[in-house]
Formats: sequence, C-alpha cells, structure tokens
Amino acid sequence: VQLVESGGGLVQPGGSLTLSCAASGFTFSRFDMKWYRQTPGKERALVAGISGFHERRNYVDSVKGRFTISRDNVKDIVYLQMNNLKPEDTAVYYCKATYGSLNYWGQGTQVTVSS
Repeated sequence: VQLVESGGGLVQPGGSLTLSCAASGFTFSRFDMKWYRQTPGKERALVAGISGFHERRNYVDSVKGRFTISRDNVKDIVYLQMNNLKPEDTAVYYCKATYGSLNYWGQGTQVTVSS
C-alpha cells in the first residue's frame, strides 16, 4: 500500500496550488479519501474529505469556498485544489485513505504561503 502526495511548495498569499495523492496497493474506489494538515506543535487536522462511491464532499469551515477535493477512480488519485491561499494555510498536508478499520497515510507535502 502506498500513498504519495505531491504538488506542495511556496506560494504567495492569494495564490493557488493543487495537491495530488497517488494511491496504489488497494482498491482505491472503495476508500474514503481525506486531506489533513499539520503545523509544528499541533495535532493533525482534517481539511477535506470525499467518500468512495458517492463522492460526497465535506470541508472544514476555514477552507470552504477556497478548497476543492476531487478524485479520479481510474487513475487512483485524489486532488486538493487550493485557491486564495492564506498564510494560515501553511502546513504539511497529508492524504489518508479509510475503509472500515483500514487507515493508510501518505508521507506529507509541505505547503508554505508567504510573501
């Protein structure tokens, strides 16, 4: 099982980034996929999620209207489109795959929003 995030980097406030999380080793379409983020000294926090078959989406209030989660069940990739980025969005972003009691995490990708 492998989850590999990519797309992080340095961006100015108001800018955009798209994160990708490529999955392998499990039946991707069955799993709920989520994006979390973590800053030093704080717990990992849920940012957005998308369910398996029905692709229901949910977002934390602070990113609603700015971030969009989507998935490609053919390529086995989940995306996080991030627009109008703010300095407080700076964090390491992780993707997580969940199905019942199964939970898989990626290694994370750094997003830094700074002028």
